[in-house]
Order: sequence, then structure tokens, then C-alpha cells
Amino acid sequence: MIFDTHAHYDAEQFDADRDAVLSALPESGVGLVLDPGCEAPSSRLAAELSERYPHVYAAVGWHPEEWESWDRTSLPLLRDLIRRPRVVAVGEIGLDYYWDKEHKALQREMFERQICLALGHGLPVIVHDREAHEDCLETVLCYPELRGVFHCFSGSAEMAKELLRRGWYLGFDGPVTYKNNRKAAEVLAVTPLDRILVETDSPYMAPEPVRGRRNDSRNLPYILARIAGLKGVTAEEMERVTWDNGCRLFGIEA
Repeated sequence: MIFDTHAHYDAEQFDADRDAVLSALPESGVGLVLDPGCEAPSSRLAAELSERYPHVYAAVGWHPEEWESWDRTSLPLLRDLIRRPRVVAVGEIGLDYYWDKEHKALQREMFERQICLALGHGLPVIVHDREAHEDCLETVLCYPELRGVFHCFSGSAEMAKELLRRGWYLGFDGPVTYKNNRKAAEVLAVTPLDRILVETDSPYMAPEPVRGRRNDSRNLPYILARIAGLKGVTAEEMERVTWDNGCRLFGIEA
């Protein structure tokens, strides 16, 4: 069975058929899904979905792009949601300088306050890092006890080595299947099997050969096959290893 460790089934793209898609996943070989929130409504819905479907778990957090909705009520809300039984991480949190270079200080404050929230509750974090590699790495290194995954990792092999040395996991999504993505191959070359997570980031970033369509967890075999080829193992071995990795990081007994 496959563990999709990052899929946004709370997203509006699934409003028309969310139940049909989620209900079909186990019979399609997807045994576990982790749905991370990005602000208040998505975090609430992720937590609700985790209680509605036995194969779904949730993370709750405030995405850096959602800085406009971050206020004094945000952390108390996240603290309440963390108490829900199937919330297993804080995320999606981090820094994004692709869309917004004007509010770096606010993004950093949001990131650090949510890191402290995760540490206070003994939870891992799911980090979003887009064109903010140096600041993201600097931030997490300030918290040596912090653990988690850099979702859709897009940093260098050198950055990957530093994170791996400190016990972090790296998430790989549809872009690993894109023909010109040499960086992903370089990063995977230095990443041991026991630190790899597979993700779809559904409904976004569909892999080849379904690129450009709405993504969902049933497309994970394309990602697994590509990573397995780069690592020199079978797709079945990659499936087993990434299942174990996800369960270990998020404390899931499955």
C-alpha cells in the first residue's frame, strides 16, 4: 500500500467529488493520506476529513502565502485543532519568496511561532520552501530538536545533506518525473531510502504522463516508479520503504 504524505483534499478542486475520490483510494492501493491545512478553513476541514475517513490523517498550519489572514486568533485555533485525535503534524508552514518578497519578516514570524507550537506538542512539521532555501534552512537549524519533512524539496544536494544529517525527511512530488528536473536526481542520489517520502500535493503538480490535469493520490505510482529507478530498487520496495518512513515520522501505527 502507498502513503501519500501530502495531499490537499480540503481544496475547492475536490468540492464536486471529494467523497468519491477519497472513498476510492484504498481499493486503488493508497492506504494512507496526510492532508495538511494552509489556514483556518483548510485546517479545520483537513481535521474533519481525518475523522471521516479511516485512511486519512491531518496536519494543521498557516501557509506563508496566507499571511493576510494570520492574526491573534490563529495560534489559539491551531492549538485547539492539534487536540483532535488524528492531527499528527503542524503544516503546511514555511517561507515563500516566489509570490511575496514584501513580507519576509512576517512570514518568518509565522514560521517560528508555528515551529514553537509543534515543539510544544511534540509534533513534526511540514515545511514549504519556495525560493527561500537559505532562510528556511537557517530557521530550522535554530531548533536542533525540530524534525519533519521539507515538502516538495527543491533545494540543492548540499542543503539536502545538511537536513539529512540532522534527521529530516525530504518529500518528492510530480516534478521528479519531469524530464529536465536534474536537481531532483542529484538530491535523490544523496538521500538514503529511509528519508524519502512520496507526495502528490494534490490537486496540484500532477506527474508525467498526466501533467496538467487535476492530481490525486492514485497518480503516486508514477512518482514511485521514477524514484525507484533513480535509486536502483523496485517500485514495490520503494512503496514499502516510503510507507514505513511516513508512519515513522508521523507516529502512525498502520
